[in-house]
Amino acid sequence: MIFPFRKPAPPAASPKISPAQRSFLCRQQRKRRLVLICRGFLFLLLIGMWETASRLSWIDRFIFSSPSLILNCLWSMVLDGSLFLHTGVTLGETLLSFALVISIGLGAALILWLSPTLAQILEPYLVILNSLPKSALAPLLIVWLGNNTKTIITAAVSVALFGSIMTLHTGFSQTDPDKIRLIYSLGGKKTDVLAKVLLPASIPLIISNMKVNIGLCLVGVIIGEFLSSRAGLGYLIIYSSQVFQMTVLVSSIIVLCIMSVVLYQGIAWVEKKFLA
Repeated sequence: MIFPFRKPAPPAASPKISPAQRSFLCRQQRKRRLVLICRGFLFLLLIGMWETASRLSWIDRFIFSSPSLILNCLWSMVLDGSLFLHTGVTLGETLLSFALVISIGLGAALILWLSPTLAQILEPYLVILNSLPKSALAPLLIVWLGNNTKTIITAAVSVALFGSIMTLHTGFSQTDPDKIRLIYSLGGKKTDVLAKVLLPASIPLIISNMKVNIGLCLVGVIIGEFLSSRAGLGYLIIYSSQVFQMTVLVSSIIVLCIMSVVLYQGIAWVEKKFLA
């Protein structure tokens, strides 16, 4: 049997852009470029003013340091490997505490959603633990767990965990009730609601919660390293302040800022992949 030859369908024509749309897109692109240029100019202006004030002795270089001294300090830390050591320790502790916060927080929020009575019982305790300043717990954690990495991880987890549980549980409780009733009307169970409605609808909430928690975990790690560490950026900051090595202190803070930006952008990249 001979099948008739079919010509391939022509490719779909790309939608035409009207002159008004093209003009709007050009304005938006120019605006983004202007914002980037202004950001770069402001950064260079601040760095230049800082360096100039330091060289002209308007500020004390010993106390405020200067960009040139910071660059020399960072380069020397790169050469002796101390920068990679302290940065790696802080990064590893942050990622570990972040993974614990996400897994424990998501699991606890799901349990509270599955059991509204348990949620009502635990709500005041979660509020108290979330509002409690975690730095007040650090000395107690040292007594309980000792002067080691477990104390740092526990401090970091305590900073972000309880707020994460409350945020996720509140978001789960606000899931569209009509979709839930539809699942039940079709004979579904609570596990079907969980798998087909709750979790898919909560992906933006979970990722948004991750973007907040990555910064909180980094804060908690630094708090823990201030009190119980022999390595890490927090240890480097507190040690350099005690021996008045202000250039090392400012350099550590700058590395910490860069790390926080990279971690946040990493979560933003994950958000684009899942929500694209």
